[in-house]
Amino acid sequence: MSTAPWHVDRALLAAYARGDVDDADAFSVEAHLVSCGSCQAAASAAVAPTRMDTNWLEIEDVLDAPRTGFVEGVLTRLGVPGHVARLLAATPSLTLSWFGAVAVALAVAVAGAHQGERGLALFLCIAALAPVAGVAASFTRGLDPTHELGLAAPMSSVRLLLLRTVAVLGATLTLTAIGALALPGLGWTAAAWLLPALGLTLASLALATYLTHTTAFATVTGIWLAATIAGAVRPGDALAAFDGTVQLVFAVVVAAAGLVLALRHEALDGWSVR
Repeated sequence: MSTAPWHVDRALLAAYARGDVDDADAFSVEAHLVSCGSCQAAASAAVAPTRMDTNWLEIEDVLDAPRTGFVEGVLTRLGVPGHVARLLAATPSLTLSWFGAVAVALAVAVAGAHQGERGLALFLCIAALAPVAGVAASFTRGLDPTHELGLAAPMSSVRLLLLRTVAVLGATLTLTAIGALALPGLGWTAAAWLLPALGLTLASLALATYLTHTTAFATVTGIWLAATIAGAVRPGDALAAFDGTVQLVFAVVVAAAGLVLALRHEALDGWSVR
């Protein structure tokens, strides 16, 4: 019985190199090529150089392609186009580290809410400011590692900014809503932060159509902190900054700020160079 090693027939090998064999023959040839250096060399010689170059470039593209992150993967599964999902995933306030920081801040505030009314006021204040901070980070060049890439993206900077704003709002409000479920009692206060959060965010963007974005966000944040602190230290009602009258005021603020943004959204185009 002969023990001489066998090799793939040269005609079959040439057909395999051209892609002219069926699956069964292809599997057989490939199983043999794994352990036969002689046939590997023959197959390499039979493949056209241009095809080898094309195949190698395709392999490099797959190996060098950046891995899909958690946020990008979620956005893609939600139906967001791949190129938009990648730009949004690079938003500083859509990173896992940002979510972690917000989660820790909310957890501390929830713990405070279980200690009394002033602790609850602290939670509501943080919950209202979390999306404002997230959107502000989207404006900040120093916090965005893909700022220049975003400017070069085939879409207007205003559209990119508004897309990021919607994504940040959705993610932050969802995280805050989960935290609100841990509040004591789960009364009206569990949702008292929602209108202020929307109102402060939209007011900051509307003001940024007139002022620099840093001034706009700092002004809105400062006014809100001063109001909530004044309400918290006032005897009798530490939640005065979140009562029914204030909720109505914020409903008006949301409507007014939305109108300003609809009329002046193009003024935000300067955010990229401020």
